[in-house]
Amino acid sequence: MAKLEYTFKTDTLFKMLFVQHPGLLKQLVSELLGISQQSIEQFTITNPEMPPESLGDKFCRLDINMTVDGRVVNLEIQVRDEGDYPSRILYHWARVYSSALPSGKDYIELPRTVIISIIGFNLFKCKEFHSEFKPLEVTRHELLSDNMSLHFFELKKLPEEVNANNKLLLWLSLFRAETEEELKQIESTEVPVMKQAINAYHQITVTPEFREAERLRSIARHNEAAALRHARQEGMEKGMEKGMEKGKAEERILWQGVVAGKDTEIAGKDAEIARLRAQLELV
Repeated sequence: MAKLEYTFKTDTLFKMLFVQHPGLLKQLVSELLGISQQSIEQFTITNPEMPPESLGDKFCRLDINMTVDGRVVNLEIQVRDEGDYPSRILYHWARVYSSALPSGKDYIELPRTVIISIIGFNLFKCKEFHSEFKPLEVTRHELLSDNMSLHFFELKKLPEEVNANNKLLLWLSLFRAETEEELKQIESTEVPVMKQAINAYHQITVTPEFREAERLRSIARHNEAAALRHARQEGMEKGMEKGMEKGKAEERILWQGVVAGKDTEIAGKDAEIARLRAQLELV
């Protein structure tokens, strides 16, 4: 099976494709959020730019921010499990939500803020590929506010079969696809939007603009991996140093205990010798 050089999970392709084809993005978001595309009256991408200077930065995330009928919606791809994803998403949601209130406005004007994550690893222990989180009371499950919504789509949990009647699964299958054969299988469903998305994929991946953007991102990915590897190595070395220091401290304490025990033993023997000498003197 011929491996794809780039997949829909490639962040430069993801950003470039959906910014250049907002109609496709609108259809994708409608499926991810479970809302009718026809019901969407206002749809705007608020961060269409992809400046070259940011592409080479370590830890730069190429997400897509939108307003959808008053909602603030953020869509991003996460391929690797870096161990802190839930915390990072909560932090990201808080920043997006808090920055949506203009100065002098009332809190009631804060918009519903939705984060959508398409992830290439298993994050939760459930079998379902889609999870949505909101702030609920822990026993009554009463909703505190509808302003928070966190969606996670786990690609590894998708069913293997491609279902032409389920557009959500078709879209997610595009992101899961790693080979030309998988793309052809999706295209063979004859679903028009899938053909459009795959055609856009082929058109964009041969452009010099995309190739240069991907070159810069590749450098950034290598730098990010090196930085994470260095941080882990540094953490391991510090952990080993602390372990050695702790071991030496415990050894010192043990030795002090041995010495103290010996001193006590010697002191006892000295006392016994002194007592015997006193008895001899009396004789």
